[in-house]
Amino acid sequence: MRPMSLRDLTEDDLDVLFEIQADSTARHMAAFIGSDPGDRESYRARWRTIIADDTTVTKAVVHDGEIVGSVGSFVVDGDTEVTYWVRREVWGQGVASAALAELLRQVTERPLHARVAADNAASARVLTRNGFTRVGAEVSYAEARHEEIEEHLYRLDTTPR
Repeated sequence: MRPMSLRDLTEDDLDVLFEIQADSTARHMAAFIGSDPGDRESYRARWRTIIADDTTVTKAVVHDGEIVGSVGSFVVDGDTEVTYWVRREVWGQGVASAALAELLRQVTERPLHARVAADNAASARVLTRNGFTRVGAEVSYAEARHEEIEEHLYRLDTTPR
């Protein structure tokens, strides 16, 4: 794999990230996206709030010198969850797995949680490669698909080696 690194995500990164998440195939696979992913100003406003929140960790994924995605952690209902999104052009290159691995070195709180659309096998592999185990499933509304779908729940209790 070519060089990958993480750096703090800034407001200056938001236009690049907006373009990355605009990919309709990626949106379908992610399934759980913002309520209006096509509205750049709404996207920027939501992300400005996320970046300003001291309980979140937001990192830009840099690969070969350019931003190819984001990775982070946030608290929902008392549980810390992880999230990641990389440009479709780098899928299958280990970038998402490496980005999550680096995030897990920086975010030492455990347990960590994650959610993946049941049919998103590639994202599930990113999690399991990083030590997460599947602990359940539930049905939730997926904005990108405009329907309820099954999502798999994952948990990481220890720091992977």
